[in-house]
Order: sequence, then C-alpha cells, then structure tokens
Amino acid sequence: MKLGNSGSGSSYANLESPFQEDDNICPSLSFKQRMIGFAVCLSFAVLMEILAIVTLFQQEYVTFGIVNTIANIFALSSTLFLSGPKKQVKKMFDETRRIATVVYLLTMVLTFVVALAIKIAWLVILMVIVQYLAMLWYSISYIPFARDAIKKLVGC
Repeated sequence: MKLGNSGSGSSYANLESPFQEDDNICPSLSFKQRMIGFAVCLSFAVLMEILAIVTLFQQEYVTFGIVNTIANIFALSSTLFLSGPKKQVKKMFDETRRIATVVYLLTMVLTFVVALAIKIAWLVILMVIVQYLAMLWYSISYIPFARDAIKKLVGC
C-alpha cells in the first residue's frame, strides 16, 4: 500500500505503509484503530498480570499460573495489531528466535496443563519461571546483538 502525495509539495509516494494489507487481521483498520486494538489487548495483559500477582500473594499458585499465562497470551496477541498475524508468525519462527518461540509457547501450554490437570503448586511456579525466561529470551531476540551480549556476560 503506497501513501499518496500530501499536497504540500513534498512527495510521499515512495513510502511504504508499515501495514501490509494482505497481512493484517482486518486490512480495513486504520492506524488509529490498530493502535487502539494494541492498547486494549496490552491493557488486558497488564490487568491480568496484576490479578496474577494478587493471587500469588494469596498463595493461590494454580490460579496464579493460569491468570499469568492468560496475561502473556494477551500481551503476545496485542502485537498482532501492529504487524499482522502472518508477519508476526514469520518473525516468531525466524531461525534466530525459533527455539525461544517454541519454548515460550510450549511453557504456556505446559503451565495450563500443570495448573489444570496436575495441580502441583511448585511445578506451576517452575513453569511460570521458565515461561518468563523464555519470554525474556524471545523478546531480546528483537534487539540486535542483545543475546550475544547476555551470553558473553554470563560466560556462555
């Protein structure tokens, strides 16, 4: 999608929109609507994370694991409004972050399984910790050379 001329003498005809029409949830959404969708999903993620912390202080570890994982799903889903599902999945499974993505998604699933079926509090907490570590490793993969710097810092 090309942006047109602004009429002020400067030409923007060669600028590409960051949103590819064939790669978004709803191609008809405006930039403002995409930002609102992103903000709403991210706000739900923050709200769910606050609720998860409350359940942690109440020592409801199984509930904490479930609510925390739902918060992570909302946070990850919020970026669909920014890049579109195809583009996001393509980036997530890029060679540089494929393992981090799989571990992150797998730990979310395993957290639900442990919390809902096994119901062992320490195992739920362990899964949430691994989930956070995988999310951190996944997130820093978007920062150039960040993972290399961390590996060097810890001596790997």
